[in-house]
Amino acid sequence: MKPIHILLVEDNEGDVILTTEALYESNFPFTLSVVKDGWEATMLLKKKDKYINELMPDLVILDLNLPKMNGIEVLKTIKINEATRHIPVIMLSTSAFEKDIRLCLQHGANYFMTKPMEAEAFCRQINGLRGILV
Repeated sequence: MKPIHILLVEDNEGDVILTTEALYESNFPFTLSVVKDGWEATMLLKKKDKYINELMPDLVILDLNLPKMNGIEVLKTIKINEATRHIPVIMLSTSAFEKDIRLCLQHGANYFMTKPMEAEAFCRQINGLRGILV
């Protein structure tokens, strides 16, 4: 099976490590690009500046609360662009507010995942997404 290319948009280094570990524990082949803010994510997805040769992701894992451009703004950018609207987007947040979840899904997110505090629970959630990931 060909590895899927995942773009992780996350500004918290601890969450980058946790997400990466959860992906490795899920035992499916992937490559990973990480950017730390919404602006960098949009530059990568538009293949601008230093991202001109970057692979287009097969999946975006997108934090809701980001510097420069929040996750909703990035999600909207992905879903209005003909070249990227087909890419599945998983939203991540510490928020479990119904309004945040509803807003993300209304703007085209495929899934909303609340970041749990325990690594094991987070790994179980990532493993539960195999249908989106492969």
